[in-house]
Amino acid sequence: MTVDGQKTDARAQLHATAQAMFAVRLSPGTSGNLSIRDGAGFWITPSGVPYDRLDAEMMVFMDMKGKWSGPLKPSSEWRFHLDVYRARPDAGGICHTHSLHATALACRGEGIPAFHYMVAAAGGADIRCAPYRTFGTQELSDVALTALKDRRACLLANHGVIALAPTVGKALGLAQEVEVLAQQYILSRQIGGPAVLSAREMETVLEKFRTYGQQPAGA
Repeated sequence: MTVDGQKTDARAQLHATAQAMFAVRLSPGTSGNLSIRDGAGFWITPSGVPYDRLDAEMMVFMDMKGKWSGPLKPSSEWRFHLDVYRARPDAGGICHTHSLHATALACRGEGIPAFHYMVAAAGGADIRCAPYRTFGTQELSDVALTALKDRRACLLANHGVIALAPTVGKALGLAQEVEVLAQQYILSRQIGGPAVLSAREMETVLEKFRTYGQQPAGA
């Protein structure tokens, strides 16, 4: 956070992403939350406000010491947002959802194995599931950080999904990809179970993902 124009821009981006998450029904009711890094802190969605009632002025600013300012309280999950930003300089935005299929797997304490090469979009050969801890606690933040080691997304047992990316919009996109993968994984198990890709193949895929989607300069 430096000048008013940048503050407004960050809040506007966060608000727009929250509306997009609501539009695709990735997190029902007031569940889930989003944040965007901004200078010496981050903006986060407020606690308990339905997404269709949010506006940019309702976003809550927090510094890296966990102090917040403004008329509304931050999301009850602000701790893991804070800790992810402290630990992961690659995180410019964070999306936390209670999406249907990914949360169903999380409620079994299961992650997502390498049944599809797109699992690599989360940064590794699988998508881990962190053990259950009470929402809003430091304990939850601690196990989430462990599950996110060398990853950009994880499941939270009996809870939901965390995805991080350089921008909050890309974090939402990754959370959507995790939900699609979870649905595909559940469906494949219903017809006999998927064939899981080898560790060697996933190493190849991860290497290819280093330039995945990039166009040549000047194209």
